[in-house]
Amino acid sequence: MEKKLTTEQIDQLYTFTRQHYVEWYDLQTELVDHLANAIETEWQQNPKLTFDEVLSKEFQKFGVFGFMDVIEEKRKFLQKKYNQIVLSQVKTFFTLPKIMLTIATTGFLYMLLKVSQYNGELVLLFYSILIVFVFYAIISHWLKRKKQIKENQKRWLLKDIINQYGSFAIIIIFPLNIFMRIFNHSEQFLNSEYAVGFTSFFLVLGTIFLYVIFVLIPKKSEEYLLKYYPEYNF
Repeated sequence: MEKKLTTEQIDQLYTFTRQHYVEWYDLQTELVDHLANAIETEWQQNPKLTFDEVLSKEFQKFGVFGFMDVIEEKRKFLQKKYNQIVLSQVKTFFTLPKIMLTIATTGFLYMLLKVSQYNGELVLLFYSILIVFVFYAIISHWLKRKKQIKENQKRWLLKDIINQYGSFAIIIIFPLNIFMRIFNHSEQFLNSEYAVGFTSFFLVLGTIFLYVIFVLIPKKSEEYLLKYYPEYNF
């Protein structure tokens, strides 16, 4: 008689993956499916082997680092998907009707910079507001994640990638450093209408990226999760 895994043994496989540092339910499920198929296939050849013996044998095939390579590959794959989502959302601001708002905002900044005579304090104020916003998002995410762990809710790798706010702090700090250098030497860098126009557009573009990363995509996260994980709603 062909041996099949029991429900209890399937649960043991989930526990096994968690014990080996696989924290995300979607990745746990993929590994459990792989291990279950491998165990049942092995039993066809060696039915006398116990569940633990076959599991140990299959786990050894993952090498010295266990599931870590699988986790890294999955993370890279979903990070690529996430980057595509970000770019697709940013592109919408350059198609009708949003492109009108993008052009109007760029024009407004252009005029504001000219009227203020390229005052660096304006840029400092602008980015100070964004920095406060970023830290608010980071703290909010940390509190939600803490609650999620406390309530023992399922974690999804794509959801964690969407909410990896801390890694985007550089998006604020790097342009702030660049623009402060530019405005501290405005007579050197902003010596033409084109330079002022480019600076205004770059400020708007950076703001669009921040809005997409910190507001728009997290707001639509459930939609993306349902798209990539049909089982997410269950």
